[in-house]
Amino acid sequence: MWQLSRRANEIQASPIRKLVPYADEARKKGIHVYHLNIGQPDIETPPEFWDAIKTYQQKVLAYGHSQGLASYLKALSGYYHQCGLEISPDEIVVTTGGSEAIVFAFTLICEPGEKIIVFEPFYTNYNGFATMASIELLPLETKAEKGFHLPSREVIEAAIDDDVRGIMICNPNNPTGTLFSYQEMEMLADIARENGLFILSDEVYREFVYEGVHTSIFDIPNVDEFAIMLDSISKRYSACGARVGCLVTKNHKLHQAAVKFGQARLCPPTLEQVGAEAALKLGAPYFEKVMGEYRKRRDIVYEGLMAIKGTVCVKPAGAFYAMAKLPISDSEEFAKFMLSKFSYQNKTVMVAPGPGFYASPNKGSDECRIAYVLNTESLKDAMQILKLGVEAFNSR
Repeated sequence: MWQLSRRANEIQASPIRKLVPYADEARKKGIHVYHLNIGQPDIETPPEFWDAIKTYQQKVLAYGHSQGLASYLKALSGYYHQCGLEISPDEIVVTTGGSEAIVFAFTLICEPGEKIIVFEPFYTNYNGFATMASIELLPLETKAEKGFHLPSREVIEAAIDDDVRGIMICNPNNPTGTLFSYQEMEMLADIARENGLFILSDEVYREFVYEGVHTSIFDIPNVDEFAIMLDSISKRYSACGARVGCLVTKNHKLHQAAVKFGQARLCPPTLEQVGAEAALKLGAPYFEKVMGEYRKRRDIVYEGLMAIKGTVCVKPAGAFYAMAKLPISDSEEFAKFMLSKFSYQNKTVMVAPGPGFYASPNKGSDECRIAYVLNTESLKDAMQILKLGVEAFNSR
């Protein structure tokens, strides 16, 4: 009898993508679907990215270095220097997207069956990465009413047992838009240091900050032995399909092991690194323009949510998501309802249901994640449709 592995049977379908068939059916009916369910920006990928690939001079697209192209590693180091972080090229491993960086990190520090603490709601694909690595996620809840900020030190320390190997944090946060403070990051570093744990810091949205200041794990003193930073160009340069990320660590032994993992998959994408290197040269003016646009979008979405009576949502300070507690009983059913039974002026909205961002059962049933990745006029329309959809759902 041919049987699949436990991992194959247990890995969850993406809650962000599993409603796609409903959206496809809506489109077949001629209904326009506003996609607020997935973090796919509509900002154009910088032309410098494309130009660098078009003018690439090599005659053979050969294997690159497993750690990443030397010129790209140098450029990344320079970018982090501009962010106030002293990261050398030999402390970086370029990965095939931020996803591979996370899988590498999980398997670098955990044996099968060991645990990583995560704060829920969290980026749903952490579940899939954990299953692939044969490890467990240990969820600690954060509350919408408190802006999804971290629980107390006592709560976190009480969750630590002999099987826990690390703590995962995404800052700014996907899916909540929370910007964790220096004090929160410092607290996690202290807990990790005292308990012999690693900190895995997902900093993909570092440039998407609307209020306050981003704190990197490497802004905290004395973390070199246990800090792992995970990063990607996907959102920063609106290049989600490029699949270029990186893992950063000052722990030499861990770095060397990560390079060996990289050798097993040969090399990260060469042409995309060439494009990413060109994008890195754009500097602060590019981000200032893009962040100005996203700030407008954030404000439209937040104001639209607040217009829905009974909604709980703290204004997102970073990333490009809002995690909202809506006046609905079941966000999974609501999301399906919006795609299969509701439209306004032949348009509807697709959201990501809350339960998919939790590991604990029966959580997030009245929550939805909204990605503000559409232009401002589309978002204004989408938020009006969402409000009408909530009213229609509750009056069935």
